[in-house]
Amino acid sequence: MNLDKYKPENLKRISKGMINIHPIQRGGILTQDARKILLDWADGYSTCDICLEGRVDLLKNPPVDDFKRDLAEFLKMDDIRFTAGARHAKFVVMKAYAKDGNVIVLDSLAHYTSYIAAELNNLRVYEVPNTGYPEFKINPENYAEVFEKVKEETGKYPTLALLTHVDYRYGNVADVKEVGKICRDYNIPLILNSAFGAGLMEVRGKDLLIDFLICSGHKTWSATAPIGILATNYDYVDVVFKKSEIRGNWSGRAFTKKEIAFFGCSPVYGLPLVTLMASFPTVVKRVKKWDEEIKKARWFVREMEKIEGIRLLGERPKKHTLLHFESPTFHMIAKKHKKRGYFLYHELKKRGIIGVQPGMTKSFKVNVYGLSWKELKTVVDAFKDIAEKYGIGVED
Repeated sequence: MNLDKYKPENLKRISKGMINIHPIQRGGILTQDARKILLDWADGYSTCDICLEGRVDLLKNPPVDDFKRDLAEFLKMDDIRFTAGARHAKFVVMKAYAKDGNVIVLDSLAHYTSYIAAELNNLRVYEVPNTGYPEFKINPENYAEVFEKVKEETGKYPTLALLTHVDYRYGNVADVKEVGKICRDYNIPLILNSAFGAGLMEVRGKDLLIDFLICSGHKTWSATAPIGILATNYDYVDVVFKKSEIRGNWSGRAFTKKEIAFFGCSPVYGLPLVTLMASFPTVVKRVKKWDEEIKKARWFVREMEKIEGIRLLGERPKKHTLLHFESPTFHMIAKKHKKRGYFLYHELKKRGIIGVQPGMTKSFKVNVYGLSWKELKTVVDAFKDIAEKYGIGVED
């Protein structure tokens, strides 16, 4: 066994010092305040030095209990728990409604973990279709149509509905409130998966008429992975945050303060939780600057589309910084290039830019959230330079 591969000098991050435009990483870049406390809280159970209640979410020092209340206020929901990522949060909600034959309706742009969470909980899935190429939009009224289809085919309406706030494929922003109204009319609880939304843009749960709000701390809240946020309202607290009732038949042991869906105690300790707290003041401020981020994203799209063959996929005008471009001209180059589809990745890397998935040339995704105007221009110029190098036209 060669253990040298695990030495610090051999675990250096490839993207260090580069402009990172990876679609799932821009909103997870740590704030300076979060970086300051990394070593202090790096030990596994570091948050548990003074635990009097037997639950991490009730800690007074560090002030997790206060943070939970502040976070609920910020998201305009009633109660919060921390989870092992957004996918765990989805599983927790679906578990509360898990029963063979029950149906969940979700949008056809939902993240794969939404499907997996449903499958793990024996929920049948019905999809709300999207409009297809080139915008792939979800129309709210289609939720009502699918609800009626479920009733016709199963004899009862769905148990749950899920809407993806910002889809991970095209960066489309859903009309949450309209879907919320439809779900209220049908009395079907609505899960909003805001893994690419909350933490970057302002999200006020009750105003959007949602029942469960799911966030990703490491995608959009500048926290270390893995950490998710599950927020709900008082009507559902006892459903999803149910406490343990089990008792040992011989010992009589019981764990009445422990919550079942979180394995008794929050599954998140140490750095993910503390960095989420440390970045919170910055997050509260930065959501107010979302319009500036959209301005940058739209400029980026205009400049990229000056390259022959490059076209934005998804809704227009853009309402998010996650961008998906089709790029048939780059794909033509890849067919002849000795590095094949990897040529674009390597060309960008030589120019100090990383994040476009290796091997992707027919289409590719980027995220420009948080980039300065100077960095944006550097990225655009890199793409244009690559295009011109291989004889692709670029408009002035």
